[in-house]
Amino acid sequence: MRLTEKSQVTVPKAVRERLGIGPGSDVDFVAEGDGVRLVKLDDAARKRSAVEDWLRSASGSGNGRLTTEDIMDETRGPFDDLDLR
Repeated sequence: MRLTEKSQVTVPKAVRERLGIGPGSDVDFVAEGDGVRLVKLDDAARKRSAVEDWLRSASGSGNGRLTTEDIMDETRGPFDDLDLR
């Protein structure tokens, strides 16, 4: 199998059928030893994957750790809209 100029490959029909995937299916590549495994993502796995991707990207600044306040700001917006009369 050869990668295209855009680093794409065609998943063989037998593999697509075995995984039950087709156009629009969500899949992931899982590193294992010297290779990778193609896995079909279900709804829960897609949500976990999205959260993990966000956490990896968000941890690129500072010490790499998010505080509870950082997470709350990211999910709800900053806590600065209160009228503290």
